[in-house]
Amino acid sequence: MRILICEDSVLLREGLVRLLEDAGHTVVAALPDVTDLDETVDATDPELCILDVRLPPTFVDEGIRAALSLRKRLPQLPLLVLSQYVEERYASDLIIAQGSAGPLGYLLKDRVADVSEFIESVARIASGSTVLDPEVVAQLLTRRNQDDRMQSLTERERTVLALIAEGKSNQAIAATLFLSEASVEKHITAIFQKLGLEPDESGNRRVLATIAHLSNAGLNGPQTGTNR
Repeated sequence: MRILICEDSVLLREGLVRLLEDAGHTVVAALPDVTDLDETVDATDPELCILDVRLPPTFVDEGIRAALSLRKRLPQLPLLVLSQYVEERYASDLIIAQGSAGPLGYLLKDRVADVSEFIESVARIASGSTVLDPEVVAQLLTRRNQDDRMQSLTERERTVLALIAEGKSNQAIAATLFLSEASVEKHITAIFQKLGLEPDESGNRRVLATIAHLSNAGLNGPQTGTNR
């Protein structure tokens, strides 16, 4: 896969280049900021872009704004956003803008330290999945009390919903919870019925539908990033 990286930290940027190339990918560009991002994307035609949320010069939201811009300009381009902290507002902005666009990933930078997990996440995004960091999902799900429909979910259904939102397949959920796949399917059917959402076998669509619902339950306002 052809990958473009936009990360200001030299150590992390070069580390990502090494990890990805060792895994058989081609890094077409490794940028320190978003100054030449659009031009470089057009020139190199990457199959995945990895961006830091906070980039020069202000280190506030340059990366996420660049991701949102790419999502609008090239909606099918897979994106992986890396963040130092759980940034609820930024995660919500990107997910809400997702719509029917291409694959999306939002991971904490600490996940890069687990090389096999990180490379697996990259592969899942490349294959069309949406991959959200479990800590981001957990914070989004804490907002569930803002919607009566979420109140109707059982504890088991909330657990299954959290795993769905992380991008896990039915088989992976079954293995995690020591359930049969048939039981997982029944829980998922109940979840979507209670949320008023149509069941969908596409992992990408069901994650987007779930998180969009949670976002509409009051996640659009500014939130404070939480340090891990």
